[in-house]
Amino acid sequence: MDDRFFVHREEYPITAGDFSAAGDASARIKYVLRKLGIDSALVRRAAIAAYESEINMVIHSAGGTLTLTVDRDTIRLLARDRGPGIPDIDLAMQEGYSTATEAIRELGFGAGMGLPNMRRCSDRFTIRSSPGGTVIDMEFTIGKESG
Repeated sequence: MDDRFFVHREEYPITAGDFSAAGDASARIKYVLRKLGIDSALVRRAAIAAYESEINMVIHSAGGTLTLTVDRDTIRLLARDRGPGIPDIDLAMQEGYSTATEAIRELGFGAGMGLPNMRRCSDRFTIRSSPGGTVIDMEFTIGKESG
């Protein structure tokens, strides 16, 4: 990546229940990061985290936004949704735990790996949730390719 200072920011709207567009924002994020010259291992980690947050918003929320910000040192993904919130974050962070309906599972989603994968892929992960919405903030350190 070029050493000059820059900031790149894009915001992607995520529509609840729109499985036909699910993955579009994370594909765009992957494209942007590659175009900026970010290391491919770091691009992969950020793209996985973006996809997991995007799918969670499609499945569990009333919609939201996924924002990408890149500066010289950091990639930041900020997922904000409108929805019921997560009543027990510790439980939701356990691999395999899911509140997805049977219909969602039949579509191939809802395995309960979204939040754990986001945390595993990012260098810094915070989550806040309450009735009305959830905010997930993930940072990836440029130059730190393994998570």
